[in-house]
This record gives sequence, C-alpha cells and structure tokens, in this order.
Amino acid sequence: MRIGWTEVLIILGIILLLFGAKRLPDLARSLGKSLKEFKKGVGDEKNDDDLSKKN
Repeated sequence: MRIGWTEVLIILGIILLLFGAKRLPDLARSLGKSLKEFKKGVGDEKNDDDLSKKN
C-alpha cells in the first residue's frame, strides 16, 4: 500500500493544526539536527567496525 498525495496533504494539515504555524520551522530544524547527528553516529560506528577488522 502506498501513500498518495491526498494522504500526505491530510497528514501535513493535521500536523499544522497540532503544532501551529509558528512552531513548525523550529520542529523541522530540530528534526534536521537530529537526523544529522544520527548519520554522524552511524558513520562513526562504521569507522569503528573498520578499525576493529584491521586489528
């Protein structure tokens, strides 16, 4: 089952109603920072695995 544009618009509308227009940029910014930190952590873990294989 795939999510269509109608469902995405409904979900975005509900999020807008729940959080309000003023808080959405802050929410998106914090989500972006969280994803950046997650990717950094995953990258660090891969580097640790590579170092342990060499030893």
